[in-house]
Amino acid sequence: MVSWTLTDFATQNEARADLLTRLELDRLGRVTSSARPTAPPGISVGCATMEASYVQKSSIPPTVVHTDIPFRLDRLPLSRFHVLVVVGLGITWILDGLEVTIVGSLGPALQSAQTLHLSSANLGAVASFYIVGAVTGALGFGWITDRFGRRLVFYVTLIVYLTGVLLSALAWDFWSFAFFRMVTGLGIGGEYAAVNSAIDELIPAKYRGRIDLIVNGSFWLGAAAGALASPVLLDQNLLPVNVGWRLGFGIGGVLGLSILMLRRFVPESPRWLVTHCRSEEAEETVKRIEADVVESTGRKLPPAHGSLEVHPRKIFGLGLILTAMLGRYRQRSILALTLMVAQSFLYNSVFFTFGLIIANFYHVPNEQVGLSLFPLAIGNFCGPLLLGSLFDTVGRKKMIAGTFAISGVLLLVTAYMFGAGLLSAITQTIVWCIIFFFASAAASSAYLTASEIFPLETRALAIACFYALGTAIGGSTSPLLFGWLIESGSAWRVSFGYTIAALLLLLAAGTELRFGVDAEGKPLESIADPLSS
Repeated sequence: MVSWTLTDFATQNEARADLLTRLELDRLGRVTSSARPTAPPGISVGCATMEASYVQKSSIPPTVVHTDIPFRLDRLPLSRFHVLVVVGLGITWILDGLEVTIVGSLGPALQSAQTLHLSSANLGAVASFYIVGAVTGALGFGWITDRFGRRLVFYVTLIVYLTGVLLSALAWDFWSFAFFRMVTGLGIGGEYAAVNSAIDELIPAKYRGRIDLIVNGSFWLGAAAGALASPVLLDQNLLPVNVGWRLGFGIGGVLGLSILMLRRFVPESPRWLVTHCRSEEAEETVKRIEADVVESTGRKLPPAHGSLEVHPRKIFGLGLILTAMLGRYRQRSILALTLMVAQSFLYNSVFFTFGLIIANFYHVPNEQVGLSLFPLAIGNFCGPLLLGSLFDTVGRKKMIAGTFAISGVLLLVTAYMFGAGLLSAITQTIVWCIIFFFASAAASSAYLTASEIFPLETRALAIACFYALGTAIGGSTSPLLFGWLIESGSAWRVSFGYTIAALLLLLAAGTELRFGVDAEGKPLESIADPLSS
């Protein structure tokens, strides 16, 4: 038993009073860094338990960790492990492309009185509901991803996403369909933050650009599958008109359940672990990854060169994160936001209304709309696939600015030709294929930029913030705008909308040339110092 005396009690109270006083003085800026207060025995500061010290002008710093984990991960060759990461995380984009394209292809069919009887404005509103959900999901799950880790969140977001997809198949009117699309958006918005963070932190630096572009571009593989499936789903000789479109959602949702099994092969990011007081777990994770790489490649790993000093914390306050993004990295924030707004406006206004354009202006039958989307989807996927390696060799700044600029110029020319009635359904499709070959690489590079130019502790939230802001500004309004432009029946009004999208792409190209970061082949920690370093 411990016996206490009045002297002991007074000593403890005096120590606590001294600590509280100096904490208050520190808050007011009247204590120098050499005289910062220390915690009494047993009080945890960050990850460290501080020793008692009440002597003026002496303090013991929190735990310092010297780690070579980032350099060990970046010196790995591509292997079976990296393929499993890409497939396990990236396949969500394929499924998202599948069901988003089905919505776009089935747009005219959903206007039938035998289905949901939606107007063009209703279809634009449904797209906006989806985007609102995606924005909300990105912000909420983005913060959770940085706070609790990547692995937990990419399980939760996938479940939310699949729930929304399956419920969409059961919609009975405009409001139910719009709400279920919003739930789907919640999940996909969270996926953007968690998945892009995990991929960037697990893929070696020399391959990061091309892998990131291909993963984000894989959306279009699903879009191509959706385009091929749409004519079958709409064929009333095979399926009743009110059943085919529901099967499109149902099949995609059921297939998505298999992804949950694939993701068990993806570990928590060791980079995240080491900055959040879990260094031992990070070390064990990296050892397992290295062993798997050695086993699958049959080659001995080269030594890792470099070391990083970090001061781990369990929590990085939102204030600290926002201060970094709006202070030291303000120009990078402007860059990320501009790229996101431009690509979001382009795709949510131009691509996802393509079915309505060819149905209303070129009188393409509903069952053939999906087939028209197929070549566009292939062009979108080939862009990141064929141009991706250049982002790691030619360089980020040149390739990002170049793809945005080429897309913008081509879209300006197309806007005039469409307004002047110089295009047919076939030539319109060919022109879009060329534009989106470059635009898809540009759009994917916007996500790459947002995910690699900010500190590790802010990565998921940075992706979420700029995706949310870019989508809110460029994505939520554009479907409504183009729905109204298309309903007007005026080709020149639609052409005006295309011109706005083209000018935003050119603005993004200029911003990249001004503020872009040459991040190719560099460790994430050298592009932006961790807040814990």
